[in-house]
Amino acid sequence: MKTIIHVNQHVIKANRKNGVCAPVLTVKNYKATHYAHEVSIDGPARIVYAPDKPLKCGAHVWIETQSRVTTK
Repeated sequence: MKTIIHVNQHVIKANRKNGVCAPVLTVKNYKATHYAHEVSIDGPARIVYAPDKPLKCGAHVWIETQSRVTTK
């Protein structure tokens, strides 16, 4: 199952502005979306930079893996 992980810059900016610490990592697969402060990848992964074809959320850089992903 392919999992995509990216850093949500909007949450980083909102955290700084509002003095909070909401999770900034978004972990998506075909089943669900999870938000985390920390992500562990148990195997190979690749980092993708695609400025001409961003994700639907607008991310231009993300991590893709078929390996198991654990979030905290």
